[in-house]
Amino acid sequence: MTAQESTSTRPYLIRALYEWCTDNGLTPYVAVRVDDSVQVPREYVKDGEIVLNISFDATSALQLGNDFIEFKARFGGKPREILVPVGRVIAIYARENGQGMAFPPPVDMLSGGDASSVLASAPAPAGPVAAAPTPSDDRVVQLVGSDEGGKDDGGDAPRPPPASGGARPSLKRVK
Repeated sequence: MTAQESTSTRPYLIRALYEWCTDNGLTPYVAVRVDDSVQVPREYVKDGEIVLNISFDATSALQLGNDFIEFKARFGGKPREILVPVGRVIAIYARENGQGMAFPPPVDMLSGGDASSVLASAPAPAGPVAAAPTPSDDRVVQLVGSDEGGKDDGGDAPRPPPASGGARPSLKRVK
């Protein structure tokens, strides 16, 4: 089996990070790029994206499959069935500390132009930015906290957490 024929690592990484969040008492959130294949309450979609709490307390009948994330949840008191293709998940992270992983955007986001035009329309992160992914780029991107005014030396040494908890996570490419 070649790398082209193998299954995507995305569903396995989503399950692993979900388990890590729950094992550590954190609340797992998934950010989803919404299109017609995503079954979510459209009134909660903002800028073509929705963030879903997939914790045990917020969902019932949660299934993290290789092709879909399925569960039932209440939105504004109304029970809804949620169906998200795994390929539409753009990030999974812990609500409390922002630790998690971002994935390359779905190919349809890049079809309207090149990746840099898609990323240019997003707000600029505070930290350093990695090169824009291409449609064939299947590498994983990891969320890391950004240091206000700090410089990234490009090394692999861990950085101490910021003194104040107000820093927003930024993206750093993990190769």
